[in-house]
Amino acid sequence: MSLQLHRRTFLASAVAALAAPALVSTIRPARAETTLTLGHGAAPGNPRTVAAAKFAELVAEKTSGRVKINVAGAETLGSDAAMLTSLRTGALDFTANSQGATSALVPELAALGLPFLFESTEKAMKLLNGAIGEELNKRFEAVGVVPLDWWDNGIRHLTNSKRKVVAPGDVSGMKIRTPADPMTIDIFETLGATTEQIAFGELYIALQQGVVDGQENPLANIESSKLYEVNRYISLTAHKWESTPFLMSKIAEARLGSDLEAVKAAAREAGELQRKLSNEKASEVLAAFKGNANVEVVDVDREAFVKATAAVADVWKKKPFGDFVGQIEAEARA
Repeated sequence: MSLQLHRRTFLASAVAALAAPALVSTIRPARAETTLTLGHGAAPGNPRTVAAAKFAELVAEKTSGRVKINVAGAETLGSDAAMLTSLRTGALDFTANSQGATSALVPELAALGLPFLFESTEKAMKLLNGAIGEELNKRFEAVGVVPLDWWDNGIRHLTNSKRKVVAPGDVSGMKIRTPADPMTIDIFETLGATTEQIAFGELYIALQQGVVDGQENPLANIESSKLYEVNRYISLTAHKWESTPFLMSKIAEARLGSDLEAVKAAAREAGELQRKLSNEKASEVLAAFKGNANVEVVDVDREAFVKATAAVADVWKKKPFGDFVGQIEAEARA
């Protein structure tokens, strides 16, 4: 029945078209739906996960359904490094990635993680919304990647299964998992730890089996991936802040055409939500940890840690992009 109706409609339309050729010239075919994919590594409930879903919702709304975003979280599309490779080849369209992995593409990005550079996301965003952010955007464009926004990966803290960490000397001799981020590696090796680079999706098991003694992450990640179950001691080192670069491939940019600005607006709006949720989640999780008898929240000697890691900035200022490192530090501490 529906097929006959379709054919009748088609025939009637054809007759009408023949009768009114001038009218036909004004008809435009409906634009086909564009389906794109966003990948990230966060667990369910994480602010990154919530914001990614919101981004997909906003894109559909702002483009009247012309652009659809499929979201794949929890490293279902591979590690952060693997997703960046897919992004550059066009196999992946968007990723809310880690600062450490992304610094393999743009080494200067790692300088945002200088030890004790930022006390809050607000201070970091003030810098990224200025000349520093503009310069980083240029360097991303040069490698075929478009930064859409800077999401928040929070202030990072140290957890371990061995002992309370109060002073820098307590870290010495520990095996600490870090992301493949040269800045974080330098910080913990300066503190006397040995570091192992293990994919985030494999971290829980690595901690559980004693492959490493501890790890460092923002509180939201520690909670959503249940790392506290295998790391009893949570030391509030606050040793660095990290961004979550929200990136788009140049290939996806070309596919979006006139919908590009709507997608960029959706990314900014989702970013505002992500940063808000990240801040709220950190406070909520800290209170929960303090009320959990199975974990021990430890306040550290902050000044001792600042002093013990001061040499890291000096090392980074000697790199080929040392002037840029110095600019970041000067603006952040102004």
